[in-house]
Amino acid sequence: MHVDLTAIHWLYVAFIGLIILFLILRRDTSLVCLAGIFLLGLVATESLTSSVSILFSSFIYAITELLSTILVISIIVSMSKALTDSGVHQALISPFTKVMRNATLAYWTIGIVMMVVSWFFWPSPAVALIGAVFLPVALRVGLPALGVAMAMNLFGHGIALSSDYVIQGAPKLTADAAGIPVSDVLHASIPLVIVMGVVTTVVAFYFLKRDMKRGLLTVEIPEEDTKAEDYLLSSTQQKWMAALVFILFAVDIWVMVHFNLQGGDATALIGGTALIILSFLSMLGHKNKGFEEVTNYLIHGFKFGFRVFGPVIPIAAFFYLGDSGFTAIIGDYLPKGSHGIVNDLGFALAHSVPVNPGVAGVTLTTVGAITGLDGSGFSGISLAGSVASLFATAIGHGVATLTAMGQIAAIWVGGGTLIPWALIPAAAICNVSPFELARRNLLPVLIGLVVTTVVAIFLI
Repeated sequence: MHVDLTAIHWLYVAFIGLIILFLILRRDTSLVCLAGIFLLGLVATESLTSSVSILFSSFIYAITELLSTILVISIIVSMSKALTDSGVHQALISPFTKVMRNATLAYWTIGIVMMVVSWFFWPSPAVALIGAVFLPVALRVGLPALGVAMAMNLFGHGIALSSDYVIQGAPKLTADAAGIPVSDVLHASIPLVIVMGVVTTVVAFYFLKRDMKRGLLTVEIPEEDTKAEDYLLSSTQQKWMAALVFILFAVDIWVMVHFNLQGGDATALIGGTALIILSFLSMLGHKNKGFEEVTNYLIHGFKFGFRVFGPVIPIAAFFYLGDSGFTAIIGDYLPKGSHGIVNDLGFALAHSVPVNPGVAGVTLTTVGAITGLDGSGFSGISLAGSVASLFATAIGHGVATLTAMGQIAAIWVGGGTLIPWALIPAAAICNVSPFELARRNLLPVLIGLVVTTVVAIFLI
């Protein structure tokens, strides 16, 4: 495959640089993204009216793509409010208070639980489950909400999603593209996943603790002054409902594993279960007023969801243009044979460097990271597999290691640890800024990628 890079490709690269610069400067990127969308539309269509319309169309596309995530977050927040008003949240979190006695234990406990659960039905549904239960406990023992979001994000969207040992969606895509068995990619990824996971989470925790000691991160501890009689349910009812909530979500996990539900299907199951719990709690706690209270809880959740997602829509709309969203939003204006802007850029990079194990490892990491810039993490991993096969053929060995390295880089960058709109679930549940979470993750993830790439070069 050979695709000539056009002005569209270079303009996209320029605006990615601007967005990264604005993030580093702690400035909002909405206007930059709007300008990027407009200019990409103008360069592609050469029509002022079309480029103006594309601004609006890009928002429709982004909202449509993000809608399931917005809905499940809003519904989980609605359910959480009902759990809090009824007092059930107290019964739910009490067992975990015995394990999570301080901020350190809270960080690692949340992370490890998130990783294990995410292996079985992927991170986005797991965030809703883990965050709703663990966040209040973590805050009470001194771990800031940002620390909770980092733990869920790095262990879930980082370690679990990049390895994907149970569902095996990611290694299947990369293995097929590289022309090797899935088992080869899984085996080769084990040492790389361990190195990447350990380095990134330890470095992130070190910076987190450092800033906590300096007073740069504060903990807003939940109010403890709610009296037992102020809750909607009695102590006995709270315990029974807590048991029911636990059983329902445990059944969800079983169903996801047994029927191999993942992605959107898994998210829908979690969202539907949350709606059932919300409805039941409203009727049980508010009695005859329950009909109206269900609506009030939903309004509360949707206000939160759209307030949090509002700043994310522009940046999501821009990054969607890097993949199939370009054709859907702007039209068929890319060169013949193009597989999307970011894939074209990655392929061009792979064909413009010399071939040896060191260059191959660095290139696969770079290609993976570039293709992850669209924010999905999965759209470019097939390209990573193809490029790995190309380099391994030239070197004579190392195809599985190179494939695994490209997969890890693509998903760590695009799967939800660095692209602000991709890590929205964790940020929303913890009520922190996705941009601040991205900034917090940036240095640990970059350090992890450098160390893991060095290890991969020695393993090739």
